[in-house]
Amino acid sequence: MRRRSRSFRFTMFVASALLLWTLALPIGAHAKKVTVVTSTTDMAALTQEVGGDKVSVESIAKGYQDPHFVEAKPSFLLKLRQADLLVVVGLQLEIGWLPPLINQSGNPRIQVGAPGYLDASQFAEILEIPQGTVTRAEGDVHPLGNPHYWLDPDNGRRIARGIANKLSEADPGDAAYFQQRFQDFDNRLTAAEQKWEGEMKPYRGRKVVTYHRSFPNFAKHFGLDVIGYVEPRPGIPPTPTHTLELIQLMRRETCKVVLVEPYFDLKTPQSIGRETGAQVVVYLPSVGGEKGVEDYFKLFDYDIDLLIKAFSATR
Repeated sequence: MRRRSRSFRFTMFVASALLLWTLALPIGAHAKKVTVVTSTTDMAALTQEVGGDKVSVESIAKGYQDPHFVEAKPSFLLKLRQADLLVVVGLQLEIGWLPPLINQSGNPRIQVGAPGYLDASQFAEILEIPQGTVTRAEGDVHPLGNPHYWLDPDNGRRIARGIANKLSEADPGDAAYFQQRFQDFDNRLTAAEQKWEGEMKPYRGRKVVTYHRSFPNFAKHFGLDVIGYVEPRPGIPPTPTHTLELIQLMRRETCKVVLVEPYFDLKTPQSIGRETGAQVVVYLPSVGGEKGVEDYFKLFDYDIDLLIKAFSATR
C-alpha cells in the first residue's frame, strides 16, 4: 500500500511539473491561438487563409453590410479588447465607426501605430487617388484613394503576404507555418486567376455602370470599362437629373449592365435598366454577402458567374 502511495505521489508530482512547464512556455509554443479581429469579412477571409488553425479570426462588419456605415455595438468593444491583432482596410473606409471603438477598447496592442494594428492598404495597389484638394462638395471621396482594393486578386495576394508576415511577428514559433500557408494560398490563387481570366477574356472591354465606386480594381484586373455611376458623387443618392444623364450615356455607349451592391436600393437601377434594356446585377463586393460565399475564392467565382450570365444575356 505504501509503495502504491509513493508511486501515486510521484505521478502527481510529474504531472504538476509538466503543467507548470507548459504554462511557462511563450505564446505559440503551446495551443494558444493568435486572436485576430478584422474590420471586414474580406480581411478575415485572407487572414484565415494564411492563419489556418493557429488563429482565431472574427470580422466586425458583415459581408452584406456597407463597410462605410457600421453601427457600433458594445459587443465590438469586447472583441477588440481581447484582440492580439486588428486588421483594417484603411484609406478611411472605416473612419465613421472604427476609431472610437479602438480608443474605447482599452487595448494598447491594437492602437494605431502599435504592433497589433495592421493597415492592409499599405500592401495594395491603390487606384483613384485624388489630385489636389478634396472637399465635401465632391461627396464621400477618400483623399488617400479608393479603399475597395481587395477586389483584385493581385492585391489579395499582397495583403495575404503582409498578414502572414505580421502573424509571424506575433507568433514567431509558428512563422514557418504561416509562410507555408501563404505559399499554398499563392499557388491556389495563381491557378484560380488563370481560370477566372480565361472565363472573362471574351468580355474584355465590355462597358458597365456601378452604383458606387467599389469596382475599379476588379474592372482594371479583368479589363472591364466602368463608364458611370448611379450615384452622382460617392455617397450622394441619385438625382433625377443625374439619372437621366446616365441613361443617355448608357444608350450612346451601348452599356447593358448595371452592377449594384447588396446594401443599396434597387429602385433607381431598375428604372435605368428598363429605359436602357440593361441587366441589373446585384453583385457581391465582400465575402459573406450571400450564403455559401464564405471565402475569397468563392467571392470571385460568384461575381464572375453573375457577370458572364449578364454579358451573355445582353449581346
